[in-house]
Amino acid sequence: MHEPSRSTFNQSKFAHLYHAHHSLHAEDIPFWLDLSRRYPTPVLELGCGTGRVLIPLALEGKRIIGLDNDIDMLRVLQENLLKCPLTRVDIVQADFCAFHLSDRFGLILLTCNTYSTLTGDERQAILRCVFDHLSPGGAFVTSMPNPLLLRHLPHSSEPELEEVFPHPVDGEPVQVSSGWVRSRDSFTVHWHYDHLFPDGQVERLSTQVRHYLTPVEIHRQEFLAAGFSELTCLGDFDGSELSRTAPQLILLANHQ
Repeated sequence: MHEPSRSTFNQSKFAHLYHAHHSLHAEDIPFWLDLSRRYPTPVLELGCGTGRVLIPLALEGKRIIGLDNDIDMLRVLQENLLKCPLTRVDIVQADFCAFHLSDRFGLILLTCNTYSTLTGDERQAILRCVFDHLSPGGAFVTSMPNPLLLRHLPHSSEPELEEVFPHPVDGEPVQVSSGWVRSRDSFTVHWHYDHLFPDGQVERLSTQVRHYLTPVEIHRQEFLAAGFSELTCLGDFDGSELSRTAPQLILLANHQ
């Protein structure tokens, strides 16, 4: 058995792998669709990536703007949009901590566990931008892994095989494995994508994501400081209450 080649990280290749991998998981899509029906358009998705959430929203006829700073992710999104009969999607390349758009939005989303990867300064910056871009009565909603749950996991884990999916270019198998390291204040997930070739060669792309284990009370204080009057916390995409064992921390704040 051949060892994975240790090539340098290729962001363009990763964008396609990211989409193929994360498109396998759609358990949160009904939650975002329901939100989009409750609030007026337009909808803004920050960190829209390759369109895993954006495209289902747009297929319902919503006017939606997708904003991301990663040009490779946005190129994959554009490829995906060409396959769909969509007419009400705009794409913006920008930093979601420092964006300036002419529109005001009834709903702004930050999905896919992105919010917990931000530092305190970044969270405060994005909240200021979001508040300034919401229509009166509009809402900002974001989701992340539940820090209460992550704090009680072991300090580390060995990489384990999660799933296998066909490579988006050649159809050969890609094995996805992950492990983590937890400290007092953060939880870092290490991902390995092993592209298996028929001749036994393996190409590995590796990446890591650091989630800050920010207490809910800190989030509440930051939202209030940004001008939001209240913050609702949910524990999962079924609308259940937040608890120590809940898988998610979902924050919903309205612009009054």
